[in-house]
Amino acid sequence: MARTISQQEFKQVWRGGLSDYVTAISWSGAGRYLAACSAAGEVVLISVSGFQSTLLQSETGYSVDCLAFSHDGQFLAIGGQAGQVKIWSLQSGAPELITTLENKSVWVDHLCWSPTTHELAFSLGKYVQVWDADTQDVVATLNFEASTVLDLDWRRDGKYLALAGYQGAKVWNTNDWDAEEEALDIPSATVAIAWSPDNQFIAEGNLDNTLTVVEWNNPAPWVMRGFPGKVRQLAWSEVPTRIGVPMLASCSGATVVVWERDRDERVGWASRILGNHQGVVQAIAFQPGSLLLASAAEDGWVALWQRGTRLIQALTGAPNGFSCLVWHPQGHQLVAGGLNGELLIWSQTLRGQGFGK
Repeated sequence: MARTISQQEFKQVWRGGLSDYVTAISWSGAGRYLAACSAAGEVVLISVSGFQSTLLQSETGYSVDCLAFSHDGQFLAIGGQAGQVKIWSLQSGAPELITTLENKSVWVDHLCWSPTTHELAFSLGKYVQVWDADTQDVVATLNFEASTVLDLDWRRDGKYLALAGYQGAKVWNTNDWDAEEEALDIPSATVAIAWSPDNQFIAEGNLDNTLTVVEWNNPAPWVMRGFPGKVRQLAWSEVPTRIGVPMLASCSGATVVVWERDRDERVGWASRILGNHQGVVQAIAFQPGSLLLASAAEDGWVALWQRGTRLIQALTGAPNGFSCLVWHPQGHQLVAGGLNGELLIWSQTLRGQGFGK
């Protein structure tokens, strides 16, 4: 049962900053550490206990565009304009740079760790390499062929890796990298891809202003149309709705649309438009363990939506706009990065049953 929501539910508890546009943020699996990177090349590691920060990399003049912790928080990887993939180990408590993978003349703008192993997938133009932190070897090189890889995502059980680009997506079986991949074809290009937490669906945000949802092992996809532009970001809820299917959020331009699976097969997915943003929405994410949705936009607002319907709180702190946001794995804190390098953490100030399943 939902409880009454206070307008002061989240309160700012920390503020820091980088020298340029914050390009990516990541929490470690247990939430002990927070990492952030910038368009100037900085990478900072923040210990949430006391908010002590360690500069892992100073400004280089080459943007760092992606970073992520391994599922258990033992490793941190970054990639960017310089073509390098750097990996730090945090197993001893202090960060230690253990390898730098050189990829000259190729911009590394997507990377993602397996949810179950220490395998890291990262894009290299039309290819994706999979590198194992335990053996420190490349275990697979995947050829997307049709175009540059525009996004990638592992299924939550680690059994499949999906790559997105021109003409849709391709899915590899991680137990047999040499097996033929499965193609999820569309007549345009897929720029964002996301597996649902229950492993049943793949959502594809497409360049032709459509959203495709594929039920795994079902050849007939749902295609949603009418977006004002390409569908740039996707987010699934961990919590299912009343019929047992996760909620899906998508954004295109300044518009956020929330999708909920309908019991009626003729309806498929019912939509709700959240239209309060006045600038391009850069990031969306559901709070772990609830149906509270956060959206961050270039209008300088982070909006919190109860059950993906009603605006309950608006957070500020980046006057020229926000670029990214991430929830703490336990859901009680939210961090967002700004276009001018702002880093802000808000904490949930009241306790209760959550934001209404």
